Amino acid sequence: MGKPRLIIIIRHAQSEGNKDKAIHQNTPDHKVGLTTEGQEQARQAGEKLRSLLRPDDSLHFFISPYKRTRQTTEGILTTLCSNDPAPSPFQRHQIKVYEEPRIREQDFGNFQPGGEEVERLWRERASYGHFFYRIPNGESGADVYDRVSSFNGSLWRRFSEDQMASVAVLVTHGLCSRVFLMAWYHYSVEFFEDLRNINHCEFLVMKLAKNGKYILQNQLRRWSDLKRERAAQRRSISAQSPPHIPVHRWAAAHKAPDAMQEPPKLTLPQRQNTADLFKDEEEAPGKPGSLPNSSLRNESQQPQVVPLNEHKRRDSEHEVNPKTESSLTASLQQLAISPSKPRRNTKSYLGRDGGGSRSGAASPFEMSDEESLEDGSTPADAMEAHDEKFLDVEIPRPQPSSLAKAFRGELGDDPGRVMADALGDHSEAEVEQADREVGTRDRERREIARIVAAEVRERTHRGDVY
Repeated sequence: MGKPRLIIIIRHAQSEGNKDKAIHQNTPDHKVGLTTEGQEQARQAGEKLRSLLRPDDSLHFFISPYKRTRQTTEGILTTLCSNDPAPSPFQRHQIKVYEEPRIREQDFGNFQPGGEEVERLWRERASYGHFFYRIPNGESGADVYDRVSSFNGSLWRRFSEDQMASVAVLVTHGLCSRVFLMAWYHYSVEFFEDLRNINHCEFLVMKLAKNGKYILQNQLRRWSDLKRERAAQRRSISAQSPPHIPVHRWAAAHKAPDAMQEPPKLTLPQRQNTADLFKDEEEAPGKPGSLPNSSLRNESQQPQVVPLNEHKRRDSEHEVNPKTESSLTASLQQLAISPSKPRRNTKSYLGRDGGGSRSGAASPFEMSDEESLEDGSTPADAMEAHDEKFLDVEIPRPQPSSLAKAFRGELGDDPGRVMADALGDHSEAEVEQADREVGTRDRERREIARIVAAEVRERTHRGDVY
């Protein structure tokens, strides 16, 4: 008949050695049989083969003489020739089966060692290369190649016989299947090493083309392809990771700090030149940093001053509304005025230590006797009225030192006055005394309260939305 139209290579079904490798320690490799699952795989392979054949096909089986390949062949023929559920065109007596030792499994050296020794051999084989590594008392892949090449020559010579079947079926082993293709299609050693083993009862189909050559119908699985697939899968999983969802915060004052951004800086009034230190600046209505005339306190009303940390807690709980904000601003403005003294509508700049533009008096009690308040009364009159109404005692008015007068520009004709040079070289005691007299620390507290109030207003009206 000539060349068969199909050459089908089938690996044996699952064996006991595939399920438990320890069996090779006391059972010869050629006597290892199929598992229950392997027997079912063999029967299913017979049904698959039946679907590939034409009713007029003739069959020649070339099988390895190992027990597992014999049992696989029997399972295939059982379902191939079965008349259930429909009569089969193939009869068992019409199918020729040849045992071919040259397509047996690679020899692994009689009984195999167990435990760590066999694991060492497999690691050494993988490192050395499956084709050239010769197992002790066994074969290398190159040895299998030599005998399979001899079988291929014999098979090719059969093609010229008239008794040659239309379909040749080879029931063999995993490595032998790859070596058969390597010898038939002249694969390189590197390509052979890259090939993965075929599955149990998997078919490798070679179809005769019009030019007389056999075309492999399967897409061979390779280790390099598996590595690329796994790398692509990892990239796909990484690309499908959930995107970052920004957290919406309505209060910018309590936004979590960003390590990549600098913290916001508070802008304080800057002194333009040294001469401004000795100037009394006029208060302009509505000018930033000044308090309105209506902010003069009525000492008979005791405001409820809420601690600053309480305002922060309420703000973090989103309790800020227009009414709360106005009351908060009023409380902070009242906090900026000392509860013990009535204050003039003055501009509260930090003094020498705070970097402000004014170190002079900010209280009517520290003005000269010739100056007067807005209602026409003198500082002494306001002091007496305050004492009579609230304290019922007389509080002596502190006498400003020459250093305090110098800061206010009231040098006078006092020959014992203390003058500060450009660097402010005075003793700590003199500086502290001057600070107490001109009220620098009081102004610092008021200035800090004013800055906090301004910051609260700004953040309340300008809350960021992300």
